[in-house]
Amino acid sequence: MLRFVLICFFTSLSVFQTACAENPLKLHWEKDWLTISGDQIPGKEIRIHYLEAYCRAGSTDADWVKHTRMQHETKLLEANAAGTLVRLQCKVNDGLIVEHTITSTHDEVRFHLTATNPTNKRSEAVWAQPCVRLADFTGATQKTYLKQSFVFLDGKLETLPTRNWATKARYIPGQVWAPKGVDRNDVNPRPLSDLVPSNGLIGCFSADNSKIFATAYEPYQELFQGVAVCLHSDFRLGGLKPGETKEVRGKIYIVPNDTKALSKRYENDFPEHVE
Repeated sequence: MLRFVLICFFTSLSVFQTACAENPLKLHWEKDWLTISGDQIPGKEIRIHYLEAYCRAGSTDADWVKHTRMQHETKLLEANAAGTLVRLQCKVNDGLIVEHTITSTHDEVRFHLTATNPTNKRSEAVWAQPCVRLADFTGATQKTYLKQSFVFLDGKLETLPTRNWATKARYIPGQVWAPKGVDRNDVNPRPLSDLVPSNGLIGCFSADNSKIFATAYEPYQELFQGVAVCLHSDFRLGGLKPGETKEVRGKIYIVPNDTKALSKRYENDFPEHVE
């Protein structure tokens, strides 16, 4: 009888632990900040300035406030009671409208964006940046989180600072990596690496090395290590003609520290990024 009770207890415990592990990440958006929370996140939550900015072309050596950043307003359209769905609408000052559907599972957050230009003039919005703050996740400061962060170069994960680290730009510090096909005149005005990333994934390891945070968008304008213990995969809009609509998709992964498994999953999700 005791054996039976113990079997039942440990079976129930296992089911409970599995259920806890599968609890979806919670989403909350307020005043331009998206918060992802859950017990499975080292540090319990990750905050994202969502969105920090929509940006014009010619940004690499331009004044951020006077030229690059476009004014926009974001409002909440919908948020479900479970905390697994958020819908937003951004109105950019040149008339562009971008709707965001954000959903979560236990280990990822999915972004689906629809950008529409209802005006009779071309939209100037070429790219945009969600700024992901990672101090709590990494347990590090602006000076120390680099060694926990990574991009992929020559097909391999490389931690920061990478080789050929750029140090000169209109604004310092930071580091930008632009993929093939993106005009180097149209990226963040921070030091621009001469290295081309192998893919669109950028991420970091948690303070206890148990988890990886990583993010990617398709299409993407740049990868960026910033100045607020942050990492960016900044998505590309490319400007929209009058009446034009474009789709963008993205993901955030918060997964166990297994870089091979992460790479395989990313390649399945973003086959366009695989050469």
